[in-house]
Amino acid sequence: MNVPSLLLAGGRWRCFPLPLGYSLFQALHNSCCRKESTAPKKIIPHVDFSDETAKESGKTLDKLFSSEQQASILHVLNTASNKELEAFKLLRGKKSLNIVEHREKFGPFPNLKSLMNVPLFQYKITIQVCNSILNPETEGKKKKLQESRLLRKLIKPEIERERVKAVNSIVSIVSGTRRIAWAHLDRKLAVLDWQQTEYCQLMKGSYLSSVYLEEISSIISKMPKADFYVLEKTGPSFQNPSLFPVLLHFHMTEAMLYALLNTTFAQDGRHQVLSMNRNAVGKHFELMIGDTRTSGKEVVKQLLSESVLRDEPRVFFPPEKIVRYRQMFSSTEHNRVEELYDSLLQAIAFYELAVLNTES
Repeated sequence: MNVPSLLLAGGRWRCFPLPLGYSLFQALHNSCCRKESTAPKKIIPHVDFSDETAKESGKTLDKLFSSEQQASILHVLNTASNKELEAFKLLRGKKSLNIVEHREKFGPFPNLKSLMNVPLFQYKITIQVCNSILNPETEGKKKKLQESRLLRKLIKPEIERERVKAVNSIVSIVSGTRRIAWAHLDRKLAVLDWQQTEYCQLMKGSYLSSVYLEEISSIISKMPKADFYVLEKTGPSFQNPSLFPVLLHFHMTEAMLYALLNTTFAQDGRHQVLSMNRNAVGKHFELMIGDTRTSGKEVVKQLLSESVLRDEPRVFFPPEKIVRYRQMFSSTEHNRVEELYDSLLQAIAFYELAVLNTES
């Protein structure tokens, strides 16, 4: 009930009711300490809505979830161990520990609203936690998410996981300042084609797009058909001005390859040409020293030897082609032809990281 109070107003004492929770002392203090003013100031009492908000939040929680869903959520909250609670992504760390400690101190949670009494559990977090308990991430979902994240880091542009899994053959392409090399492999890691071609004239004179078009078109005409064409993604630093012509050359070559190999993109909007992270390939074959990638020549040499010496080699070179490939390797071993080695290693890494590693 309101408490009446007496205040001096205009030289006379007047009696009027005060709002609930507003003491006589506060009223007298405000009256005495007010500055003189011709217009009377309205006194607005402080009202705490926290209890009311909590009640409304509790009612909302009850409306969001059916009685069966609430029972399922409460069963988990009241019976799961700290480790079991941490299996839910939103309950990792301090939140799961807080639930267990609150449960041990105050007993089982009687309703969903009581979860908001636990530290770190505001209204929105409580709803998210309840939803995560009802729809937990299965091992299959977690695996798919991890694989999708891996693909996004490994290859660009983003490609559907299903398309990658269904790939039958790829052509891995690595271009340098003087040559382009490619390796054609199927999903059994059988080398169907592997070669390189010189195109050093592209680095002479002006960088005419028409010249690139003619040269790259001629090279593509020699390449076999495949489900995907995988390019090496590399980029010299802009911090060194002397590397700008090399960077321009790489970008022009990459752009031409994207345009000329994506033959059906205009019709279906689906990419056939992908760029693969160069350092990811280097890490896969342990070729990285810090941020620098070393030569893959020794790895390729070992793969060629294993294809003859082992019954089940990592990479299969068809018997009718192994002699030619070994001769090609021997003829280039004393020269710097990293594009040839890298094209083969990139194809292997694509299958092992993006295809075979994501099969269910």
